[in-house]
Amino acid sequence: MEFFKEVESSNLDVKDLRNLLSIKNLPLLCKSINSVILDEQKKGIIYCLWGEFEVNREKLKYGIRFSLPNCPNALTWTITMDVDRANILIHCTINKSIHDTDFIESIEEFISDWSNGILLYCK
Repeated sequence: MEFFKEVESSNLDVKDLRNLLSIKNLPLLCKSINSVILDEQKKGIIYCLWGEFEVNREKLKYGIRFSLPNCPNALTWTITMDVDRANILIHCTINKSIHDTDFIESIEEFISDWSNGILLYCK
């Protein structure tokens, strides 16, 4: 399944976005992520609304991809800049085409929390 959210960004460029999206900043940017237990810059451990997970951080041409490699749903999210439109796209995927309603709602909340967190830094 895929989930998307677009955020208007007038004051961030790709470099700023990448710098903002560090593992240590995850709880500041997304209230669904409660804490960072370990931060090794490209990987770490977080505690979030689904529990404790390893997290990987990967630099992309226009942003950052985060993944939870041991998540049974292979949850991954990317936050990238649409440079033509100066907007930020939050894109989240899981490895199932159908899932229970509660889990889908929690992913929608996760994406919404990311949108709200990024909006704070775009103003």
